[in-house]
Amino acid sequence: MSSTTPNARIQVSRVPSKPVRRRDDGTIAIDLWLRRDGVFDADVALHLTPAEAELLHAQLCYALADEPVTTPAHHTPDCRKPSIGSPGAHWP
Repeated sequence: MSSTTPNARIQVSRVPSKPVRRRDDGTIAIDLWLRRDGVFDADVALHLTPAEAELLHAQLCYALADEPVTTPAHHTPDCRKPSIGSPGAHWP
């Protein structure tokens, strides 16, 4: 890892080639890249309990409610599919 400076700009992003996965201990792992001042520093993983992952899923669906759906219908979660009589996605 690089040395830390007091004003280092830290960026965290998903590793695009790695899917979210369930670990043997039951937690959900999201692989991330960590960059400091634009330079790759480390691979890290965010580990969530199933309850934390479910809450994050619900919050993401809610936050995306006004955005167009960009995934194929068979990959789109129910919370992002339009409900009957509604022009957009619905909150579960």
